[in-house]
Amino acid sequence: MKSTFAFLFFVLSACRTNSNPSTSSVKDVMDGAVTRLYQTLKPEQLDTISQAYVLQFLTEEEKTALATRYLTFDVNVPVTVSLMRHQEQKVLPFWLKDSGFQKTDRVVKNEEYTYEVWQKAFPAGKIELGINGFDKHRPVYFISVGPQKPGEKVTISNVFPTHQTLDTVRVGAFTYHDWSDLTLTEVPESLRGQTLFQTIRGRAREAHLVGAFRKTIAPSSDQPDQVLLTMSGDPTSTMDVQWRTSSTVADGRVKYWQTGTTDTVTAPAMAFRMEDRLLQNDRYANRLTANLTGLKPGGSYGYQVGSPSGNWSKPATFKTQSATAEGFSFIWFGDTHKSPDWGAMAQKTLAKHPEIAFYSIAGDLVSTGLHRDEWDELWQYSGGIFEQKPLMPIPGNHDSQDGLGAWMYQEMFSLPKNGPKSPDVPAEQTYAFTYQNALFLMIDATSPIEAQTAWIKDQLARSKATWKFAFFHFPPYNFEEDYAGIRKEWCSLFDQYHVDMVMSGHVHYYLRTKPMLAEKPVGSPAQGTIYTISIGIPSDHKVWPDEKYAVVRHKNGPLYQLLKMDGKTLVYQSFDQDGKVKDELKIVK
Repeated sequence: MKSTFAFLFFVLSACRTNSNPSTSSVKDVMDGAVTRLYQTLKPEQLDTISQAYVLQFLTEEEKTALATRYLTFDVNVPVTVSLMRHQEQKVLPFWLKDSGFQKTDRVVKNEEYTYEVWQKAFPAGKIELGINGFDKHRPVYFISVGPQKPGEKVTISNVFPTHQTLDTVRVGAFTYHDWSDLTLTEVPESLRGQTLFQTIRGRAREAHLVGAFRKTIAPSSDQPDQVLLTMSGDPTSTMDVQWRTSSTVADGRVKYWQTGTTDTVTAPAMAFRMEDRLLQNDRYANRLTANLTGLKPGGSYGYQVGSPSGNWSKPATFKTQSATAEGFSFIWFGDTHKSPDWGAMAQKTLAKHPEIAFYSIAGDLVSTGLHRDEWDELWQYSGGIFEQKPLMPIPGNHDSQDGLGAWMYQEMFSLPKNGPKSPDVPAEQTYAFTYQNALFLMIDATSPIEAQTAWIKDQLARSKATWKFAFFHFPPYNFEEDYAGIRKEWCSLFDQYHVDMVMSGHVHYYLRTKPMLAEKPVGSPAQGTIYTISIGIPSDHKVWPDEKYAVVRHKNGPLYQLLKMDGKTLVYQSFDQDGKVKDELKIVK
């Protein structure tokens, strides 16, 4: 199983209670508070919680931790800390005034928000600041630090959290470390040049209690469900099986057999206890993963998942890749956002195209990747199609959200661990696999672009595949957002090594470009790369400017795409939810 993003340990890792209140973290306090709230309040009362109630509910030691252990650092000289608080946050952080911060008449602006400036003078030494609030106000406060004595050099050390990023206050600086397009547009002269602590939007979740509690439509039980196939190894001889149970089920097994035989093999599963502490009707669930090896190429297998001491799933089947290049097909979706409309369409695809080898989703599988109830909806609406055909996804910005990473996405899938060897690119979010005569580069566009370029080049340079495909969420060609960095870093390699097609999502419309080379249309698919975008949910666009590189566009979803490879012939089709062909293309090499 995968491990949680390192810098998320203080936010969303497994529950841990610290017996010493003087060293309790924000996470310790909130884990304990949520547990007591479940014990104290009825479900309907959880929705009535206010900051006033929370403050009388918490102990003084807990309030002290929340007021001092959210952001800490040391300074070598006396400083003034300026705290930029979004004007539209309705309730002040409870500790702000009491700790000595005073509101000034200054404001700071970026392209989206206006912030009021609060300030406090601190002596040299440790500085301790509190939570953003008990609401989930996404424009989290950020701070700057400047010397009290003009000209003195401020040295900042021992910053917690350790992944806090620093910059310099200036017009054009990033407000959020993970949103480079949102820059400061108005900065008081007195703050310019100070050290800027860029905020992490997702930290609004750390103390979220007001309007926080959710329910899942599909709580876990001792009956295994959400059965899912993926491929982390050689598709001719391996298959990975994942599923869910309640946290009370101690272990898991897969029983599998070649269809038409009675010889059954059993494989053990590893369990991960997944917590969503605000999911009031299913806080804990187990995710289990088993890796099946030694399978026969082109073999058809039946299988069940369960526990030796408990329940078993209904039998399902899967097929491994043939050892010979006999042709294959696959289906991919653009953004699915756990939509029931997508699910209804997706279930039809398996009946219409039972021969496909696997599915893929080009990011934004759900809308809030750190809410397990949304994953429950995704699996519920898919109707079990992924227990019969593997799913090979990539994350989108909604799956890897608000600067907190995609740890819940990671725990859902067992995928190849052959991605870039970079600490900035989480394992299994970028990976590659080859299926028959096709190379698939599955790239996490939410991770740093440059950190993946060398890996992409190496994969393309070493591949002898007839067909080459790249999947990543942010489309290099679209009319809404400019991804010049992706075009420069990755598309130039697609030009050099001739990637046939790129599949993306994000902008919620359908597009197929002309073959592109060096950012210009060329005459045939043999000369350039075709870029596609699709959308798996209902959509519409009121603004619809021309795109000169476009061949086919559609405003509305949902759609899905089927690709069939047979030797050197590729047939590409896009279908709507009724099975009507909306676009098609044939390429012969």
